[in-house]
Amino acid sequence: MIRIERSEENPIIVPEVKRDWEAEATFNGCPTVGLGGIHLLYRAVSRPRAQGGAELNVSTVATAVSRDGVHFRDRRVLVEPEYDWEMYGCEDPRVTKVNGKYYIFYTALSKFPFGPEGIRVGLAITKDLKKIEEKHPITHFNSKAMALFPEKIKGKLTAILTVDTDTPPAKIAIVQFDKEEDMWSRDHWEKWRSEIGRHTLTLERGRGDHVEVGAPPVRTSKGWLLVHSYIQNYLTSGRPIFGVEAALLDLKDPRRVVAQTTAPFLVPEEQYELYGKIPNIVFPSGVLIRGDKLFIYYGAADTTVCLATTSVKALLKNIFAKSKVLPMAARFSKNPIIKPDPSHGWEAKATFNPAAIYEHGRVHLLYRAMSQDGLSVLGYASSRDGYRFKERLLEPVYRPRMDFEERKNPSGNAGCEDPRLTLIGSTLYMCYTAYDGASPPRVALTSISLKDFLAKRWRWAPPCLLSPPGLDDKDAALFPEKFGGKFAIIHRLKNDMDIGFVKKFPLPKNTWLSDTAWFRPRRGMWDDEKVGLAAPPIKTRAGWLMLYHGVSSADHQYRVGAALLALRDPKKVLARTDKPILEPTTDYEKQGQIANVVFPCGAVVVKNKLLVYYGGADTVVGVVTFDLPKLLAALQAA
Repeated sequence: MIRIERSEENPIIVPEVKRDWEAEATFNGCPTVGLGGIHLLYRAVSRPRAQGGAELNVSTVATAVSRDGVHFRDRRVLVEPEYDWEMYGCEDPRVTKVNGKYYIFYTALSKFPFGPEGIRVGLAITKDLKKIEEKHPITHFNSKAMALFPEKIKGKLTAILTVDTDTPPAKIAIVQFDKEEDMWSRDHWEKWRSEIGRHTLTLERGRGDHVEVGAPPVRTSKGWLLVHSYIQNYLTSGRPIFGVEAALLDLKDPRRVVAQTTAPFLVPEEQYELYGKIPNIVFPSGVLIRGDKLFIYYGAADTTVCLATTSVKALLKNIFAKSKVLPMAARFSKNPIIKPDPSHGWEAKATFNPAAIYEHGRVHLLYRAMSQDGLSVLGYASSRDGYRFKERLLEPVYRPRMDFEERKNPSGNAGCEDPRLTLIGSTLYMCYTAYDGASPPRVALTSISLKDFLAKRWRWAPPCLLSPPGLDDKDAALFPEKFGGKFAIIHRLKNDMDIGFVKKFPLPKNTWLSDTAWFRPRRGMWDDEKVGLAAPPIKTRAGWLMLYHGVSSADHQYRVGAALLALRDPKKVLARTDKPILEPTTDYEKQGQIANVVFPCGAVVVKNKLLVYYGGADTVVGVVTFDLPKLLAALQAA
């Protein structure tokens, strides 16, 4: 898992309206170490001005200096248009120091209006980051984002660049030079381009995805670390998702990809990333390594320079974890453990999505049971070992009792769905989804004494509604203890998870649970469409363990992830798996009422084993076991 921390100072460089040359935008910064500290080269965009017979916003390469890599001063222009081949702008610098020289590659614009044939790579060389000694046009074809490796590889100067960026599909490729002059040799590039297939890196996962070089590569013990831009759905009709990813290239042959991430670890989320000159963009442009900390500099919404940090160790570990699912789940070999019973009409169609508690040496399940006409009630089963449920009652233990859960659509589903059980003191609370088949589903709450529950005296308290009418609200459960004298309850409103705090139940008239999104889908990841609570949170020394389901917009499958919440303040998310811990793979999870669904509603801890009970394809009940210490360790390592 990769934990990314955005700088509290973000954006660290913003446009300065008092300086005409950077009044419109300042973004895509690339750092290097030099005299006086850390020098950040960035793209500065001017107000409209006359340039080469046209009026336009002109980009230059500016520089600023910092002691800590966060707070920058002494901003000034370093590279600006001088020649025909860069007349309309110098954009997006990448700087690398090799043999006492700073090589600054940038995008040179030679034509206006802008078009692919006029977007190429230029080079500026300086020894002190104050005065440019040389400039050269580098490529004669559409290309961008070139960067030199910080050392020779097998005696050759080595660079990486993006080819055909503006005539996709783009290609990230490696190029090598025997001597400096080869960098601007047309003959060298002609020969290289004729063999480009030999030099191209394959990083794309989907046919509609787009990749670009981000930061200049940096050496690690495992390989050359390339932090790059990965844009999902760029070439398709889907909405593009700009993300930051990473790959490791072989130290001796950087054309060979050793390993790579399988999902973005940074996507637009903050206001300064979502809104700007071009909204919804994060674009990596430079990195620095300090100890185990990786500083990632990126452009936000093509407007400002921002900074995020992460652990190098954690990032490398994630890159080498090739599986798209954390390999922790152990399914019970006899799954499914509960299946529909045609001899009982009330559970003839489906039995799924069970709540669970562990009391008096037994696991007790309340599972959603559906009749052939689509009415949901709750059935009961219990087990001593948590796997073989030999006790299963012949009649439902909970039925629709109120108007808000009685069927109002003769041809639709209705009833009491997807229970979650939480024991607080001697009272067992049950949240469930109340659905009348005509209005959006709502969260309902009832309770029963633990004594009555264990004795199978089904004396449930009258249910009350917790969510407002007219809104899709479900997947609710209470924490097993109060916070500041208040009940804490998680629920899913629309596609986000919320957390609310309530003094008592039922709620005052016309008062409902809060609707402020607290735990959200993550763009470009396996849980980017919607998220919802699985089982009630479980208290551990590391924090509250919260299992949740996530749905992917790419394939609409339901998967399960895990998160850690702070013990005293559960609104604070300490860690979250960037990969699911369970996904549909078996026939009973992939085939049923709704295909490709794993949907837990209950989990119990027995001797350091976490037993998770889930619905498979909205049809049957399965159980999967996790080693609790290992799961917590994986979360804490994030």
